Amino acid sequence: MNPLARFQGNAWFQAGRMAYLALFAITLIAAASWLFSNVRQIEPDKRAVVMRFGAVSRTAGAGLLLAWPEPLEQVEILPAADRVIEHHVTALLRKDIVPAWTNTGGEKSDAVAGAGYLLTGDSGVVQLDVQVYYVITDPVAFVLQGGHVLPALDRLTEHEALAICASRDLDTILVARPEMVGNSSNIAERRERLRGDLRQGINQQLAALNTAGSSTGIEVMRVDVQSSLPPAAVDAFNAVLTASQQAEQNIASATNEAARVHQDAVQWADRALQVSQAKASEQIARASTDTATIVQLANDHSPELLWRLWRERMPAILAHAGSVTAVDPHDDAHLILPGPDRPSSQP
Repeated sequence: MNPLARFQGNAWFQAGRMAYLALFAITLIAAASWLFSNVRQIEPDKRAVVMRFGAVSRTAGAGLLLAWPEPLEQVEILPAADRVIEHHVTALLRKDIVPAWTNTGGEKSDAVAGAGYLLTGDSGVVQLDVQVYYVITDPVAFVLQGGHVLPALDRLTEHEALAICASRDLDTILVARPEMVGNSSNIAERRERLRGDLRQGINQQLAALNTAGSSTGIEVMRVDVQSSLPPAAVDAFNAVLTASQQAEQNIASATNEAARVHQDAVQWADRALQVSQAKASEQIARASTDTATIVQLANDHSPELLWRLWRERMPAILAHAGSVTAVDPHDDAHLILPGPDRPSSQP
């Protein structure tokens, strides 16, 4: 046999053998990798649910997890029981609802006009932006429900938000009229209870699903709500607020003007009273001066002088009177009446 041919045959044999060994090694590595694919370390803030052929087999906490490879067993990694998960409920947002209801031709249906708005008990309109924070209480039920958990949570939140808004007026949901903030403490307390009532209502509906055998395996721990008004309503409320502030300013100006006028009137009345009192004092002093002589004579018991002064001064006093009727204080049966004027003598 040709030595060259023998060498070539040995070379092909060695190459095939090396390829076979390499393929065998790769196969062993792939088999080992597949066999230990579900052997993993579970972090402290997570837990695992192991499913065997689609049925829940067991749950495992933090630590090393040993499970058969897929498709024999599937491993679902979930947050731990004390980890709070945040979920933004977009089913109540107008910006997410309107595009879905818009026709392909660009026209909008009539339902879009009120999409994303909730009707309050006093026929007001409000929009709620809700953030839900929940924990997984039953990992098996959560895994079995799978992708239906969050849509169910959105529906329950939307339903409860609709019921809560319908049972409240606008002022107990948000501060639409700032002038009423301090008027009633009850309204402020009901506004603060909105989040608690929403969380309680969602949990009650989740408990009802659990009783009906359709548990989602979650519990809502906290709900954050941001309420707002439609843009047109905001403009209207701003106009009302501006008018109210203007009215309050006008009332304040009128009150100040009334106070100023009242103060001026009081000052004028005080001044008139002081002037009147001064004039009265002056007239009393003048009258006392004018009657001092007669009073002194009366005190001195001089009837002759009194009659003489009477006769001297009474004509001048009576001359200013239009008519005089004299009555004797000791004899009221006789009256002294003025007679007719005597005609003047002709020359």
